[in-house]
Amino acid sequence: MEVKLHASWKEQLAKEFKKEYFKELIQFVKKEYTATTCYPKGKDIFAAFDACSFQDVKVVIIGQDPYHGVGQANGLCFSVHDGIAHPPSLINIYKELESDLGLPYPVSGDLSAWAQQGVLLLNATLTVRAHQAGSHQKKGWEQFTDAVIDVLSREREGIVFLLWGGYAKKKGAKIDVNKHGVFTSGHPSPLSANRGYWFGNKHFSKVNDFLKAHGKQTIDWSIK
Repeated sequence: MEVKLHASWKEQLAKEFKKEYFKELIQFVKKEYTATTCYPKGKDIFAAFDACSFQDVKVVIIGQDPYHGVGQANGLCFSVHDGIAHPPSLINIYKELESDLGLPYPVSGDLSAWAQQGVLLLNATLTVRAHQAGSHQKKGWEQFTDAVIDVLSREREGIVFLLWGGYAKKKGAKIDVNKHGVFTSGHPSPLSANRGYWFGNKHFSKVNDFLKAHGKQTIDWSIK
């Protein structure tokens, strides 16, 4: 199974890769990808890390599972390949972008442009069986992505963490709020958004205000 991981992350996570749980996780993933259809493609499992080096991370958005439909998942949370219909959560993210920043609703659902500017689009679980949501949960991915959040919180300063929904809030509970910006809201899924917990959070403008205040380049949130 081919995986891509930026060298900066290999350095930061070297101890994690040697742990028994991670070795067992990789064996599980290899077996799953051999025996069944899984997403994203093997080469995209670590796409979020390859697109955004450890030193370049300015913003972290935490998702839960990759999309499990055909052709959707591309290794970046909430993101889909070009030409794929926008899932409901992404639609609501784009609606908030329109409201917050006045940006036009994008044609593409691919958020790679964000990743290339330092937005780590991190799912808690990096793989899933086709059409079986949550099928690769509690196999070790959560421990690995907890370690990712921990090393960013510990070794870096001035990162903005966006925690959308209860799951992400729990995932980010140990982030050092004295060193980083942490913004929380409801999840962009229709269930949460339609109850008033998502729309109007203005997280995209808040991120840029935070980055500007810390002398960092802001994010161009527009998607073509």
